Amino acid sequence: MIHLHKRALAMLAIAFAAIFTLAASDKIPSRLTMSRATLMDKIKGAWAGQVLGCTYGGPTEFVYRSSMIPDSIAIPWGDTDYVATTMKRVHTLYDDIYMDLTFVGVFERLGLDAPVDSLAGAFANAGYYLWHANQAARYNILHGIRPPMSGHWRNNPHADDIDYQIEADYAGIMSPGMPNAASKISDKVGHIMNYGDGWYGGVYIGAMYSMAFICDDVETIVTEALKTIPKKSKFYRCMADVIDIWRNNPDDWRRGWQLCEERWGTSDAGCGEGTLAPLNIDAAINCAYVLFGLLYGDGDFTKTIDISTRCGQDSDCNPASAAGILATAIGYSKIPAEWIEPLKSAEDIDFAYTPYSLNDTYKMSFSHALQMIERGGGKVTADEVTIKCQKPKTVRYEKSFPDIVPNKRMPIKVLLSETTHTIDANCAGIVINGGVIAKDKQYVAQIEVTLDGGKPQRFDMPASFRQRRLDVYWNFEMKQKPHTITLRWLNPKEDAKVVVTDAVLFDKK
Repeated sequence: MIHLHKRALAMLAIAFAAIFTLAASDKIPSRLTMSRATLMDKIKGAWAGQVLGCTYGGPTEFVYRSSMIPDSIAIPWGDTDYVATTMKRVHTLYDDIYMDLTFVGVFERLGLDAPVDSLAGAFANAGYYLWHANQAARYNILHGIRPPMSGHWRNNPHADDIDYQIEADYAGIMSPGMPNAASKISDKVGHIMNYGDGWYGGVYIGAMYSMAFICDDVETIVTEALKTIPKKSKFYRCMADVIDIWRNNPDDWRRGWQLCEERWGTSDAGCGEGTLAPLNIDAAINCAYVLFGLLYGDGDFTKTIDISTRCGQDSDCNPASAAGILATAIGYSKIPAEWIEPLKSAEDIDFAYTPYSLNDTYKMSFSHALQMIERGGGKVTADEVTIKCQKPKTVRYEKSFPDIVPNKRMPIKVLLSETTHTIDANCAGIVINGGVIAKDKQYVAQIEVTLDGGKPQRFDMPASFRQRRLDVYWNFEMKQKPHTITLRWLNPKEDAKVVVTDAVLFDKK
């Protein structure tokens, strides 16, 4: 018997799936006319769906890592004030909304051609806390590394993480029926914080929203939008495999989840927290869970949200994306009453860190969509719009962290002092994890790192959580051999600590 590696089996499945694949183009019109009221109904659905999915999944976010949420665990849903109450009590839950609104607000103020520096500046200087690729990008921007290099894997160990994927909804919402226009926006904004698969996650989400304006068939939406992603990317292969899993197991999403976890559940990206750990914040696996909700939900709003949530990991952002895409297809007016009624009392509440409520957001996105329709060769009248629909085009190929794979996590657990600390490791890449603890939040630790006795590299590590450096040190382009890395704290302070917790080591493929 021939034994094949699990990833090789996945590749074979994708190859066979290609025989049957993505033949739904005949369902996509070249032009589509709808009333302005219908367009607004879809835009409202897009934003409302996100808020509902985020609210529902919020209590489970990253509680279930590399595991499903069993049916025996009840996920609460409340009365007519449930969303409003949640927005007031747990306002930071809605980061995937107010992050979108950072960019929507810049387009509103400066126009659709707003420069990337303005978008990046608004993001980096906003008052909210950030994590993963977003925080690494904020640190880069505040220290002079501008987009697109702020999201590039050499400067951002979290380049393949989920961040832009949860923030890209706006690009598709403002580009109805025009997935290539959405991709162009995502090229500019998405590279602020991501690269490669991390960027593709946002491109794909934006394309699905865009297609949902002109098609209400979920299979067509997910397959047509996938044409925007290069086939040789891991992201494409993972999404194509999920579609194939669904086609072969259409009635058993939990069996499908197990197959997906076996093939794609191990992170091979640079995230120091999630690599070789139960936490998986990669864009690919979490977007797979968006597809699980959409495909296995079969157009049912409740099933879609519930399945995406029960897939685990980032289980508020994933149902937010799934519900937003489905609600774009069906419209706000067709969201079931048990979902939409708890939202209505929240529609005039401003999201945290923004001056915008849902009602404000509906109007801004409607205005941006009208402008984009005209730019795209469509027509806008007093009563209706005609969209010149676009056939999805594949964006350029990018790959983060080429030629290396994670090998092991190495515990360190030291406090730096005036003396140096040395780490010996045989590897071709490394991410060293840690941070600064200080009573004085204005304090900035200065760290010096020397690799194999070479030229020292110096950098700041702010005590401020909002401005923190997310990872102590990383290098993904080392020769495969034993290395010595020396860390030195240059400006120690009595009431401050620099903690080094562990390291992730990478080998050549």
